[in-house]
Amino acid sequence: MSEIDNRRLLLEKVLKEHNFQESALLEILHRAQEIYGYLDKDLLMDISGSLNIPPSHVYGVATFYSYFKLKKPGEHIVTGCLGTACYVKGVEQIMQAIEAEFDLKRGGSTPDGKLSLLVTRCIGACAMAPSIVVDDEVIGKATKGVVIAKIKSVLGGVKAET
Repeated sequence: MSEIDNRRLLLEKVLKEHNFQESALLEILHRAQEIYGYLDKDLLMDISGSLNIPPSHVYGVATFYSYFKLKKPGEHIVTGCLGTACYVKGVEQIMQAIEAEFDLKRGGSTPDGKLSLLVTRCIGACAMAPSIVVDDEVIGKATKGVVIAKIKSVLGGVKAET
């Protein structure tokens, strides 16, 4: 059985656990993203049909919450915290440096699918502002040089500055 078949079977199990109820839409979307990695149009349509609710409702919920990814993310994910503390401490300049260095726009991925650049409103590390997350590692009191070196290290094995 292929990976796609296995993922669909896992989603079917989630739908059954929630009795195909619209009231469980948020939990079902969370679990679907865990299974598939992101929520593309076909998957949202599948969930809409399974729950017998309009596609516009499913899409509206998926786009309302910034947690949900509607496009396949890159192999490595960089997330900039745009909360007040991080913003005041200069995260915007770090984000611009990442965009320039890797020819990448926020919310997008590199053409080779290796890197995605995302933003979030707060990661809860205000005392370490500005903060950038590279894959699952929080870089507190971040600087352009340290962040770019870290990204390069995860992309190609270049040693990151400490």
